[in-house]
This record gives sequence, C-alpha cells and structure tokens, in this order.
Amino acid sequence: MAAKRTTVRDLRRHNRSLLLSKLYFDGPLSRHELSQLTGLSAATVSNVTGELAEEQLIVEAGLVESDGGRPRVLLRVDPEYGHVAGIDIGETGVKVELFDLAMNRLATVDHALPSSRPSPSAVVAQVGSGLREVLAETGVDESSLLGVGIGVPGTVEHGDEVLVHAPTVGWNDVALEDLLRAEGIDLPLYIDNGAKTQGQAEMWFGAGRGARHAVILLIGSGVGAAVITDGNTYRGSTSSAGEWGHTTIAYGGQVCRCGSHGCLEAYVGAAGILERYRKARGGRTVPGADEPAQLESLVAAAAKSKSAARVLEETAGYLGAGIANLINLFNPERIVLGGWAGLTIGEASLADITESARRHSLDHPFGQTSIELGQLGPDAVAIGAATLPVAALLEQGADTRTGAHGSAVA
Repeated sequence: MAAKRTTVRDLRRHNRSLLLSKLYFDGPLSRHELSQLTGLSAATVSNVTGELAEEQLIVEAGLVESDGGRPRVLLRVDPEYGHVAGIDIGETGVKVELFDLAMNRLATVDHALPSSRPSPSAVVAQVGSGLREVLAETGVDESSLLGVGIGVPGTVEHGDEVLVHAPTVGWNDVALEDLLRAEGIDLPLYIDNGAKTQGQAEMWFGAGRGARHAVILLIGSGVGAAVITDGNTYRGSTSSAGEWGHTTIAYGGQVCRCGSHGCLEAYVGAAGILERYRKARGGRTVPGADEPAQLESLVAAAAKSKSAARVLEETAGYLGAGIANLINLFNPERIVLGGWAGLTIGEASLADITESARRHSLDHPFGQTSIELGQLGPDAVAIGAATLPVAALLEQGADTRTGAHGSAVA
C-alpha cells in the first residue's frame, strides 16, 4: 500500500492539535515551554498560538519570570469558549450534565426511567428533557454547545446509521441518533459505550491518568470494561471490545441477563450479587429502596451477618478472578475499579479483591499491575461522555462545528 502523502494542511492541523492538547492538559504554559515540550520551533509555536488566540480558543493567563529577560506570557485554553454536555444512559435512569470547556460542572439533572428495560422512546424523551433543563438552569445558549456526548449500556455500531445493541435492556439495532434528531436535538452527537466513556474520563482526569496500558472497569447493574493499549481505547473490529461482563467465569453457571450461563456479570453485577444475598436470607427482600441502597445495606450488614459476609467474600473472589483474566490477557500497568457497584464493593473489599487477583494471575504480570479505585465517582460515565466533543476539538485543533453542522459520531 502506498504511503499516505502528508500535505501542508495535514501538518498545520497536526501542529494546532499538538499545541491545543498540550495547553488543555498541561497548561497554562508559555510559548517557550510549548516549544520545549512539543519540539516545534519557536516560530511555529508563535504562529499557531497566534491563530488560536485570534479564534479565541486560547487566552493569556498571567506572566512567569524568565531567566534574565522579559516575563513570559502564559497561555491556556479558554474555559468560556464553549460548553459540552455529557449524558449517562443507565439501566434505571438518565443523567445529564453540563460543563464548560475546562470540564467544570455547571448543572446536573437525573431522571428515573420507568423500568430496567426502558423503551428507546422513553430514554430519548428523558435526554431531550434533561438537556433543556440544564441549559435553562445555567442560562447557557444552545449555540454555545460544542456537542453532546452520550454513554449507553451496550455496543455502539458506527456506520451509515448509529445503532445501539444492548440486549440486557432489550435494545437491538436501535437507531439512537435518528431518534434523538426526531426529538429535536440538532447538535453534534458523540455516542459511545458507557464503559468506554468512563474509561476516557478516568484516563484524562482520574485514576488512570499517566498510564499507557490500563483497564478501566465499570460495575453497576451490568459489567463492562475499557481496555487502554498504548494510550488508546481498544475497540475491536466492530467496537464491541470490552464486554468483560460476558466472559465466562463458571462453565454452565448461573443464567445471565444476556441469555448465556456463567457470565461474570451474573456473579459481580449488582443484580447477581443481590440475588445471591436474597437467597442467603432465605428469600427475604434486601433492605433498600433501589439497587444502590440494597448493595450498601449488604456491605453494612457484613460486619455482623455471616450470610452477608459470605456473599461479600464470594463477590470479591469472583471479581478478583475476573480481574486476573484481564491481567493475564492484557498485561496492564493499572486496573481501575469504577461504577457505582464497583466502588461500593471496592471500598469494602479492595484488599480481598486484590488477593484473589493475585491467586489467579501469573506472578510476573500481576507484579507489574496496580489495582485502584476510580476517582470520579458515579458521574464518571457522564464526565467521559462530555469529553467526546472535547476530544474532537483537540484532535482537529479547531472548532468541529466550523463547516458542515450535524452529527459527529464517536
């Protein structure tokens, strides 16, 4: 295959992307520091930052003393240049959050869904309502939005249509983008799997920061993972990589919501954990109004209840064994345990989970891995979804709304 020819336009875009990204993640920085950190010439840095400042993407952020010369001007990305929305479509609710460009959270709304298998139309209505609410609450004009990122509980197929496959909530070939357009949402849309959006959030701002090879785990009602290899999310041939919850942990084991038997999700997902606890209680209902409250009740009861302690110990064992599979397969330097259920179990049993992972891993790769709790809490999926339009801005080195307006699918 012939090598792709690099044009002047490609080089310009690369330089803009490189400098804008460096300022976004490491700023404020002076032009001199930018030249040292990127390897670009002082003239190139001066020209490109001048363009970015003229477009109001970057602004001055004070002065820093130089060695014997005039103080150097510090530059940063302007947080008020635009806004982004991040949406977490969960199995029982829709969370909509609004951020400025520096990812400062400005507003949040949560809407419960009528069932754990919500219709696409019900979800789309909640997305539209949530977007209108956060904009009204903050007074931000819709024209200021660079885009809307959406994390969904299933595989996202990117083609002529954006199709969501989420069998655990009853979705098959759901044309989510088309439904959102029909709802009146005429903004750039970035749609991805929720575990992958959480993964990007933790890699950018949380427990994954600084790692090049990591696996970010999402454990809630369902179970998923984002596999990061050399700083990039591994997607597979059709973007369904990371369905860790549907790897087999017990041949012929418990029935999973996906229809198979013995899936890891059936043992460490919140629904599976609580079902085992109900059986251990002789069929009695677990205290708590919803799954998060019930799981917290289980953890609290473990200090004085043998049945609760046994279920918690079993869960840590299964989870550690599942993590060991990831360690042996991918040799990551870091495993990050996230999701509301993952954090609840992890805060109580991280030492037991780690020990189980050690017992089931090969010695050498386990010794190269740390297992840590996520740092961004239950908002991580929405935060990560909001980073999708930011990532597009940084990759292009320019406002992606310039030119053709419409869908920008992740």
